[in-house]
Amino acid sequence: MSNRLIETIAGAAVIAVAVGFAAYSYSRAGISTVDGYEIMASFNRIDGLVVGNDVRVSGVTVGTVTAQELDPDTYMAVVKMSVRSDLALPMDSSAKIASDGLLGGKFVSLEPGGDIDMIEAGGEIEFTQGSVNLEDLIGQVIYSSTNSDN
Repeated sequence: MSNRLIETIAGAAVIAVAVGFAAYSYSRAGISTVDGYEIMASFNRIDGLVVGNDVRVSGVTVGTVTAQELDPDTYMAVVKMSVRSDLALPMDSSAKIASDGLLGGKFVSLEPGGDIDMIEAGGEIEFTQGSVNLEDLIGQVIYSSTNSDN
């Protein structure tokens, strides 16, 4: 009987530690939601961008990536973002997938345009630039340098 009691207490302690670790990890991960409106943008590639990544304007975080999916008709990656409600983006704004340094994480960088009409909630940013693949760039440099030697 005392063995079962010890096993039960040990099991409860393991579960309590696991729940505590999960709560601590979640709070330290910096995952936050932004109260605002949702917009979307279509990109040819979004390598490394994941749900929860930042959406930034001039380097300042103004939102988060909330979803990503593939449009089966165009084969474009559709990224949905939540942006602060106090931020009005002109219709001719642009979005690009950028990187925090050479090996850093990805984020969506928004560049506000000059149009007087603003993107409504649920609207789409038309002007986009997808993610740059570092391996492809290195391959092109190597290929071009070997071809120039001939």
